[in-house]
Amino acid sequence: MVTRGYRDGMKRPDLTVLAIPAFVGAMAAEYRWQKRHPAPAGTTRAGDYELADTMASLTMGVGSLLAPFVAKKLLDPVTPGVGRHARWLMGTAVAASAATTVLDVVRRHRAEGGLPAPGSIPEEARPVRRDATASASPGSEPPVVRRVTGGMAVAAVASTALTVATTWSAQTSGQRLFARSRRDLGTGLVANAVAILGWDAIYYWNHRFNHESRWLWAMHVVHHSSERYNLSTALRQPVAEGLTMSVPYGLLALVGVRPSVIENARALNLIYQFWIHTEAIRSIGWLERVLNTPSHHRVHHGSNSRYLDRNHGSILIVWDKLFGTFEQEEEPVVYGLTKNIDTYNPAVIATHEWLDIARDVAGSSTWRDRWSFLLRGPGWAYDRHRMLAAADDPAMEPAPTAPVAA
Repeated sequence: MVTRGYRDGMKRPDLTVLAIPAFVGAMAAEYRWQKRHPAPAGTTRAGDYELADTMASLTMGVGSLLAPFVAKKLLDPVTPGVGRHARWLMGTAVAASAATTVLDVVRRHRAEGGLPAPGSIPEEARPVRRDATASASPGSEPPVVRRVTGGMAVAAVASTALTVATTWSAQTSGQRLFARSRRDLGTGLVANAVAILGWDAIYYWNHRFNHESRWLWAMHVVHHSSERYNLSTALRQPVAEGLTMSVPYGLLALVGVRPSVIENARALNLIYQFWIHTEAIRSIGWLERVLNTPSHHRVHHGSNSRYLDRNHGSILIVWDKLFGTFEQEEEPVVYGLTKNIDTYNPAVIATHEWLDIARDVAGSSTWRDRWSFLLRGPGWAYDRHRMLAAADDPAMEPAPTAPVAA
């Protein structure tokens, strides 16, 4: 038996990188098919390639390959339990939270016109005072105080979230959890089957959570930002996974799956998902009942109301059928977001939702709203944003005419 310290052997090349020539060849084949089967005259087809859109997708794909290396350099030094500068990140979180809370008290104090001396208000007048306080206009606050408070709130939420995310990632890595496991399934058929099936099950929940929490959606929205749907769309991948949390795939290590086998399962899962990003294949027959297919995944990328937050599976579609998120493709799919960003700029594609969250956190006056704008769903954020804007909150722009969730 191989000793525990050497069981993963030499580091193997990433299978997704090795598959790049196949990805390029498949895109070329899809493009040729489109030329041989053009859209009817006078119509457009979302599956067709458009140069700017394709280049944006390819750029994001390259960025997703480089992002883990950049994130490691930037995040390891501030990761609690790993980097020597972690105390500065945690200190920022504590200091910014305290400063924001103090500024909240100052703002409320100013809005209420000062605090009365103890016992100076008759008992019968107190309900009236409470009503006046509740209806105090946030517009009466000096703009500089609101701006400083907003900046501190963003710093507090961002540094706290980053502390939690980096700590969680470090403590749940496959290497760390495998070292605690008393089992080793080796590298045979059973180990690979457990890894592939286990990764697929965990992926379903992570993918679903990516649509249900705005913190995760800010990372995942990159993949949904294209209004086209072809094989290049599969390569439009997130670059900010290190800034979020997920159900750890390292859990597979606890049942004895080696980290190298887990990594191979990740690669095979991603490779499988490549081919389902196409309109060229309409159906694969009875296998549609079990597997995630182009038809099922087209639904997932739809901004149609009936298609929102559906079909989260990767290889298997059975998870969606088991947990109530399956939707059959019926009406034509409208791709993209319910509020499209209308740009091919990779920097905007990668950051637009993060910036929107920061603006909403900065414009909030309570900790409840600040954390809700980060952690709750995109749909909640839209409703709350609209409510605050309707109340003439000067920090909130008018709400958009359509929900931002997708």
